[in-house]
Amino acid sequence: MSDRITIGQLYPGTVHPSALQRPSSVKNPAGSEASFESVLQKNLLKFSNHAARRLEQRGIELGSRQLDQISSAVDKAAAKGSKESLILMKDMALIVSVANRTVVTAMDGQSMKDNVFTQIDSAVIIS
Repeated sequence: MSDRITIGQLYPGTVHPSALQRPSSVKNPAGSEASFESVLQKNLLKFSNHAARRLEQRGIELGSRQLDQISSAVDKAAAKGSKESLILMKDMALIVSVANRTVVTAMDGQSMKDNVFTQIDSAVIIS
C-alpha cells in the first residue's frame, strides 16, 4: 500500500518515532531551549495546496521511500544554502522552497518535457 498525500498533509521527514517521546522542550547547541514543536516543524516536509492538486491531477503517488528521498534532498539543498530547488526523481520534478521545506509544485515526466524551470538556485537529482 502506498502513502497518499492529501492537501495540507505534513510529512515528518527525518524525525524518528523515538523523538516523539522527548520532553516538551529541547536544548539546542547554543544552550537556549527550543520547544519540541518548533524542532519538529523545522524537519517537516510540507506540500502546498497547489502541489497537492498537481500531484492528484497528474496521478502521482508518493510512497514513504520517495518521501524520505525528497526530505533528504531538501536537507542537502539546505546544507548548500539553497533557497528554491528543483528536485528531479526518475519521471518526476518537484520545485521546493527549501527554507520552508515546502513542495511548491510537482510535474510528471510528460509535463516537464520542453519545460524551462525558473526562479530556482539549485537542482538535486535523486537516482
